[in-house]
Amino acid sequence: MEKVKCECGHINPHGTILCEACGKILDEKMNQNELLDMRYEGSARRSQTYNKTIIDKVWNFFSSVKVGVTLIVVTLIASIIGTVLPQEGNLSIQIPVNQYYEERYGWFGKIYYTLGFHDLYGSWWYLLLIASIGVSLVICSLDRVIPLYKALKNQKVTRNSGFLKRQRLYSEKQIDNTVGDIEIVKERLTKKRYNVMEENGNLLAEKGRFSRWGPYINHIGLIIFLIGAMLRFAPGFYVNEALWIKEGDTLAIPGTNKEYYLTNHQFILELYDESDGEVYKEALNQKGGVVKNYQSNITLYKAEESLPGEKPKLHKLEDYQIQVNKPLKFDQYAIYQSSYRLNEIAKMTFSLTDKESGQTFGDITIDLTNPEENYDLGNGYHVELMSYFPDFQIVDGEPSTKSSKPVNPAFAFKMVTPDKPQGEVSFAAIQQTIEPMGENKYKMTFKSVDTVNYSGLTVRKDLTLPIIALGGVIFLIGVAQGSFWYHRRIWLKQENGVILLAGHTNKNWYGFAKEIETIVHGTKIPVPVDQTLLKEKKAMEGQGGKSVG
Repeated sequence: MEKVKCECGHINPHGTILCEACGKILDEKMNQNELLDMRYEGSARRSQTYNKTIIDKVWNFFSSVKVGVTLIVVTLIASIIGTVLPQEGNLSIQIPVNQYYEERYGWFGKIYYTLGFHDLYGSWWYLLLIASIGVSLVICSLDRVIPLYKALKNQKVTRNSGFLKRQRLYSEKQIDNTVGDIEIVKERLTKKRYNVMEENGNLLAEKGRFSRWGPYINHIGLIIFLIGAMLRFAPGFYVNEALWIKEGDTLAIPGTNKEYYLTNHQFILELYDESDGEVYKEALNQKGGVVKNYQSNITLYKAEESLPGEKPKLHKLEDYQIQVNKPLKFDQYAIYQSSYRLNEIAKMTFSLTDKESGQTFGDITIDLTNPEENYDLGNGYHVELMSYFPDFQIVDGEPSTKSSKPVNPAFAFKMVTPDKPQGEVSFAAIQQTIEPMGENKYKMTFKSVDTVNYSGLTVRKDLTLPIIALGGVIFLIGVAQGSFWYHRRIWLKQENGVILLAGHTNKNWYGFAKEIETIVHGTKIPVPVDQTLLKEKKAMEGQGGKSVG
């Protein structure tokens, strides 16, 4: 596209409305009586100039403020919906996630899971929304800030008279001798910290230009903030995992790529009692028990390098007592005490018994977390574990399990004895025995259970917080920059014995008008008039005249 040369000699990019140097109107279609729109100094924005290629169309789409606001609103709505039901990462369940949402919340839970709201912040479409907002911010900023910067940089002291006359604050007056008055105005402008430039007896006084960059500083802060948020989905930057570990177990810490292991030696639960003071008596009487402390006594290990499939050798790092608000911190990780489960069934013991005589032929102990399939009792007696239902229930007449958590365990046994080599089938649970294949000679008699305590720990690592915090600080700097400072310009031009005075600011017009009035007070230079108010007054007078007639 051809560039546009102004009569002042400045060459402007195609699409420029006002000459960057002198302010002359270059768009012939513009209404000559309207005040100038000074938001971007009439500069040529790419989105309003080019619309031919695919790149142009994509640029124009994302440069729209409406598109940016729409993307933000859609993201906010999605984020709100994501709080309706618990997120997958906050659940402590033993069944498949899709099954949990459908069983717990019905058809709504099924749709919720299908659309990815169960893991909202990790879903591909949510990440796409965040990325789209970032792209919109970048393109919106570049589309506006570069032309604005060029226009402000190229502006001349001597401006076109038509430019001055179409400013909101404007006045003109025939004055014979203005040298002394102009010097007084210059001195007062300097005292008010204006940057005063002079050319051929004309003045340009400017201050607070940096406030114009406030919105774009906001955008930079938001972009950095979004980058920090998106890095949470990159491996190694963010971990927020739940770890349920029972007493005596050693498990790999989730999120550490099996580099660190944890042994839970003991879980301790302490309650307040009356000996702790009068202040607790009322709470104890109302609730019966108030937690004083719960902690996990653990040992942290680091795994040494090992061959694939080989059990890693663990190197002890430290012993620690994890308590609420007293996490274990290591290598940018933190492990918090977040929950617990007491007296969970860990093992169950059954005896193979002759129903008629009551004679027993041996005991089997089933580890509910890792049950064996066969148990040899010797002398030809053998028990086979056919089925295991950790959380037993009957659905449509068939046995099933609600979850993999051993809440109500039940077992299907096959009992092989010397006189019953084909075996007998017995279904056993706590204090319950069923013989689905008919009357048996033998049965599996429940004998005892072993319980264990579980510690609920939360593993966290967040390397994105400094980035997010930096984005927030930059955003606040931009807010302050654009809110508490104003970009003010005053033009004074001498033309054929006439003084033209015009002023522009990006906000607080009333205060700006009062400031100019103070600057020109006591001189021959006229106080500028707010042309917006003048037009409104004329419009009201015109309406009044019609009504009277």
